[in-house]
Order: sequence, then C-alpha cells, then structure tokens
Amino acid sequence: MSKLKNKVAVITGGNSGIGFGIARELKNEGAIGAIVGRNQETLDSSVVELGENFIAINADVTNIADLERVFRETAERFGKIDVIVANAGGAVSGVVFGSVADIGEATYDKTMDLNLKSVYFTVHKALPYMNDGGSIILIGSNAAHRAYPSFTLYGAAKAAVIHFAKGFSNDLLDRKIRVNVISPGTTDTPVFDKFVPAEQLEAVKKYWADAMPIGRIGQPSDIGKTAVFLASDESSFMLGAELLVDGGLTYLSPA
Repeated sequence: MSKLKNKVAVITGGNSGIGFGIARELKNEGAIGAIVGRNQETLDSSVVELGENFIAINADVTNIADLERVFRETAERFGKIDVIVANAGGAVSGVVFGSVADIGEATYDKTMDLNLKSVYFTVHKALPYMNDGGSIILIGSNAAHRAYPSFTLYGAAKAAVIHFAKGFSNDLLDRKIRVNVISPGTTDTPVFDKFVPAEQLEAVKKYWADAMPIGRIGQPSDIGKTAVFLASDESSFMLGAELLVDGGLTYLSPA
C-alpha cells in the first residue's frame, strides 16, 4: 500500500465498472480522494467499500459547472490533487449505437459530449487544483483501432482521446504533469446488462472470451492495476503514451 500513499485522486465514472475497478486498485495502493458519477445509489455503495478516505460526488461530466465543483470540493477536502482519471464515457443513456446512415446530429452531439468534450474539460477544470508533477490518466478504447460495426462515433471519439494524451502532455511539460491513456478491450462490467438480454449474457461473454488471444475477457482490476502503474512514480519516464489492455485483441487477433 505504498506506491500511492496519500496521493489524492479523482476518478470520473468511479462508481461502477472500470472506474470503480480503478478506484479500488488506487485505494489498495494508498490513494485517497473522490469518485464521481451520476447514480447516487452506486455512488453510495461504492464509497462505503472504498472507505473513509474517499468521498463521492454526484456530478455530470458533460456539465462544465459540475466539473468545476468536483475539483473544488475535492481540493477543499484533501488539498491539492495528484491524480486525475478521466474514465467517464461509453453509451449515452437512451441513445443507441449505429452507422453513419443512422446517427443524426442530436446523437452525434450527445456521444461526443460524453466521450470527448467531457475529457477535455475534465482536464481543463482539474489543472488549477493539481500539483505540479501529477499524473493524468485518460481512458481510450481498442475501438479506436478496430472498426466495429455501429461503433464509428465512439471509436472516433476514443481515437481523439488517445491524441489528447500526446497533446496534453506537450502542453503541460512546464508543470511536469504527465498524461497517458489506457485503452481497454472488452471488459466484464455492468454495461453488458444494458445491451444484452439476460438469457444471452453468458453466451456473449463466451464469444468475446473466445475472440481474445489471452482466452478471457478483461476485468476492471486489469485496468485498475495499469492505472496504478501510470499514477505512480514507476511510470515517471512515460508521457503521451497509450497502453492497450485488451488481452491481445488489437495486435494479435486475426479477425
């Protein structure tokens, strides 16, 4: 529990799935801080599990005023911030994925607001509260590298997030703030329940496990352990880098 002892971290979307997996692994290495999300029930249950050194903040990352409040409240509670994990993203509630023939302006804007604009302004609003020498971790996706059916917008947004890691690192050289990105592959999170009927769930997970060169789908802890590395001094020589944590799917899978 020493790699991140007393480091203050903010994890957006930290109340479930990959975000909570990241928060738990950071906490296990001594970090303290805040998780951010919109679902009060999962915020409450997650912060109880993380313990008294974490707070939960109900906020919408697509709302700039909410983001300002997140970092102000965290800094008021813990002092300066050392680690930001811009994890919030994915499917917009009530909006389905689709092809360029199907997706219109309203869905385009909502998807980009959640998966791209929110990442930019998470970093923008965090900077006044961050310690020099801190670490910012963005969450990309292997969908930035593979053109999955109906995932064009999402993949494009995540490709831009990968570029953000390079550009932000360059922008912040004078403050020695490192920005890197983790790109997960298929990961076992509650998002499956939103898109897959219960009776098909195990079959779909098996399909993806069989597609993975490593022979299984990812777990939130796989992403969390990678985030610990990027948040810690062990990665002090890395900036603007992407770590693909996808079981070999992008580089090794023939399909």
